Amino acid sequence: MKAKLNLTIDEQLLAQVKAYATQKHSSVSELVESYFRTFIVKKPPEKGIVQLIESLPKPEIQDQADLAKDYFEDNADKYGF
Repeated sequence: MKAKLNLTIDEQLLAQVKAYATQKHSSVSELVESYFRTFIVKKPPEKGIVQLIESLPKPEIQDQADLAKDYFEDNADKYGF
């Protein structure tokens, strides 16, 4: 159900808004209603970087001791260990 709303607005601005509404094949009422919806409709909360990283699929890794051993073995010739 729609309800009427009276607004007071500068005449020059109203003329520009009416021209814009006509250009967009809309009405001033539809523009105002759409604008009000932008801050009434709740958006889902954005994920922070930590939540985004935690949501990524986890790689299957052998235990950390094996990774360190493999690293040093692979780089022994390069670095002279």
